[in-house]
Amino acid sequence: MPDDVVLGIDFGGTKIAMGIAGRDGEIRRRLRLSTDAGSGAERVVARALAAARDLLGDRDPVAVGVVSPGIVLPEKILLAPNVPGWERLRLREMVAAEFGSRVAVGTDVKAAALAESRWGALAGADPAVFLSLGTGIAAATLVGGQVLAGANGAAGEIGYNLRGTRETASFATGSAPLEEAVGGRGLGRRASERFGRPVTTAELFALARHDPVAERLVSEALDELATHVANLAIAIDPRRIAVGGGLVRSAAIVLPALRNRLSTAVPFPPELVSARFGQDSALRGAIALASGALDAPAEGGCRYEETLPLP
Repeated sequence: MPDDVVLGIDFGGTKIAMGIAGRDGEIRRRLRLSTDAGSGAERVVARALAAARDLLGDRDPVAVGVVSPGIVLPEKILLAPNVPGWERLRLREMVAAEFGSRVAVGTDVKAAALAESRWGALAGADPAVFLSLGTGIAAATLVGGQVLAGANGAAGEIGYNLRGTRETASFATGSAPLEEAVGGRGLGRRASERFGRPVTTAELFALARHDPVAERLVSEALDELATHVANLAIAIDPRRIAVGGGLVRSAAIVLPALRNRLSTAVPFPPELVSARFGQDSALRGAIALASGALDAPAEGGCRYEETLPLP
């Protein structure tokens, strides 16, 4: 039907974004609410589903796409420690029980890459990389029209990169070394320690324009991040890298630092651009998963799809 709608839900560490869209991916209505991670996973999902039902009104979606940090499997979610109990969620089943329509679930960054390749800044680029810089750090690679999942669904989890040969923190010790050093949450924590008061990442970047302490902290973080992005580009040789996530609000500072390192370190530097959908990339990815689910076999009305081929 021409007026069919799909529902996309993006579960983040600090916010939940949702939107109703047509089959063309254009969002018609949207809503954003706080994750309230301290209330626990079951409560977070219940609040989101109730809000989504209110957003839909008397309409029923023909398909639902849901994305989350970590590796989203049918029976659990791995590498997503920000919400207590999140790893035990059967997310697809919970969403399907509410809406009874086709449901596709996936990792937020990989789904965002799908959306940017289908409708956004990565269209026509092969290979391509979507780099998410926000509360956490991750990348998704598109090769030959598909998002690379990896043997365990963990391709692109660069937040776990080691920072050097003397690094003692690692996945085995419960750490994500690079993410904790230069991700949004880690930067905010380091800035708060340096200034002796709570400082958000957004405030830190604003301060960096005139405060030498903040400028040095941001510069050091971006230097380290740019090194890892350059190494990723050397390994993959992408045509284009699109940068999304909360740190893109400071694109005037972030992108030149990345571009400079790419231009000097990578034999064939890729084009570096801002993601078309910015902080909405993961939500658009959820909508892309929902749209893809409409073309999939309806096994009991639901479908789990971590990676979908591009059209």
